Amino acid sequence: MAIKAYKPTTPGRRGMTVTDYSGISKVAPCKQLLEPMDKKSGRNSYGRITVRHRGGGSRRKYRIIDFKRNKLDMDAKVLTLEYDPNRSSFIALVEYEDGEKRYIIAPEGLNVGDTVRSGDSADIKVGNALKLANIPVGTFIHNLELYPGKGAQLVRSAGNMAQLMGKEDKYALVRLPSGEMRKLPIDCMASIGQVGNVDHSNVHIGKAGRKRHMGWRPKVRGSVMNPCDHPHGGGEGKSPIGRPGPVTPWGKPTLGYKTRAKHNRTDKFIVKRRNGK
Repeated sequence: MAIKAYKPTTPGRRGMTVTDYSGISKVAPCKQLLEPMDKKSGRNSYGRITVRHRGGGSRRKYRIIDFKRNKLDMDAKVLTLEYDPNRSSFIALVEYEDGEKRYIIAPEGLNVGDTVRSGDSADIKVGNALKLANIPVGTFIHNLELYPGKGAQLVRSAGNMAQLMGKEDKYALVRLPSGEMRKLPIDCMASIGQVGNVDHSNVHIGKAGRKRHMGWRPKVRGSVMNPCDHPHGGGEGKSPIGRPGPVTPWGKPTLGYKTRAKHNRTDKFIVKRRNGK
């Protein structure tokens, strides 16, 4: 999809861009594939805020996406390409030969009227889903499973794609969008092609109101707070941090501080990390 800019009729419009949705089907979403979605406002099951600066936003319903692609060896016709408020990528409504309808992540190049298929008999064509064992080395893929049958967990956001780099015994070597090289079980499913809405990362929000519609609340810098509210606060005028490194409001190091736990059980599947080590 292209990006559309507007004339600066207001200060908020100046520099603001939006995705051009001309290629999206102008239809209401499929009711049988919708679920109500409550707002959590960054709170966990105990009601405590675990993600700050969330709240408000437009009401939305969840679209049930088929991440497993487990309806095998049956053609499905693409009925519509639709916007999904819950993700950056577009989604496609497909109807199988037996009449069942499902939503899938829409890859780049998939159009209304095309046919997609899952299973060992599927061709290497955009939108089709196969096991990594049946995909040629070098193919660009998305919607990757981490565990066979669990459903896609990797490479699902707009414009992303991974590349199948090799196969050895029970594992396939995949290069992820971050640059990480990782081994995945060769029985995992993956879809062919690149996730659609490639220009999503180039959209300029332009004004604070659009961010509020997305459910984001204002974020205040620690350096403008008082010392009782943040470790960076206080001082005369614009003060430096005043300690060895930047910290969170609760004093934990941030900006470069490694927080990834050591996963001894799965670390062995990472051949090369995204930082090159």
